[in-house]
Amino acid sequence: MEQQPIVELKQLTKFIGKKKIIDNLNLQLFPGQITGFLGPNGSGKTTTIRMMVGLTQPSSGEVIVEGQTLHDDFEEAMSKVGVIVENPEMYKYMSGWKNLLHFARMNNSITKERITEVVEQVGMQNRIHEKVSSYSLGMRQRLGLAQALLHRPKFLILDEPTNGLDPAGIREFRTYLSKIAKEEGVSVFVSSHMLSEIELMCDRIAVIQNGKLINIREMNQKEEAHYYFEAQPAEQVRELLVTHGLVLEDKGPGFLSKVEQDKIPGIIQAMVAANIQIFAVQPFRKTLEDQFLEMTGGGQIAESHKK
Repeated sequence: MEQQPIVELKQLTKFIGKKKIIDNLNLQLFPGQITGFLGPNGSGKTTTIRMMVGLTQPSSGEVIVEGQTLHDDFEEAMSKVGVIVENPEMYKYMSGWKNLLHFARMNNSITKERITEVVEQVGMQNRIHEKVSSYSLGMRQRLGLAQALLHRPKFLILDEPTNGLDPAGIREFRTYLSKIAKEEGVSVFVSSHMLSEIELMCDRIAVIQNGKLINIREMNQKEEAHYYFEAQPAEQVRELLVTHGLVLEDKGPGFLSKVEQDKIPGIIQAMVAANIQIFAVQPFRKTLEDQFLEMTGGGQIAESHKK
């Protein structure tokens, strides 16, 4: 049976004045899956997220959450959505527990047992009764995640969730997020400038540019095999590789080429026979940053993360 999406964006379009900001965007988001949302500055990421949570009305198209549109069934649809935007704001003079209790009072279905459950989910049992003012940024992020999960959302939107966290905090947050997606069947949608983190965190990525969705890619999608060759003398290496039918790309001191794996032993034997000094022959996988720049035509990359 084909898996049904939790969220669908259907022909989502947004004009501001006469300028088209979002252009006929279609996207499906599935349970248990973490989807990264990438794009250069000004590509339309924030506008898309604002439409997904009802802060901005689309000019046309629909946002559908479990069969209910935000336009027709806003309260019911949004009751299934949790949101974290950068650093969650909390009452710092109150404990983490009292912050969650205060939030829970806005929803009659949230019990104290549920609060205890999410506190355990995000690993805050030992600190939950301390004041938020004593928490590190990473602890506040975990508390924000607990708050977003209290009402058992089916869909979780995170906008720059690891902004300002140190490497240990980022890894910790990523672990909790993956656990929640897989164990709770939550669909997670992450917008971030940190491409290295998206690469580690997400099951797939959606790339937007100039308001258009230009690529949707599974992170485990197999790429064509590339190999990196570093050897001397360089010109002799170049000639030998070309004679083996390789199309070369200069890559630092060596060469990069698409090549079938079973051809590698023969190429190495030919190098040895020609008395070429071999320093490296290894598989080469393009990073998400490389792929992103290729998808967007090498345009302006999203701004770097500042700590």
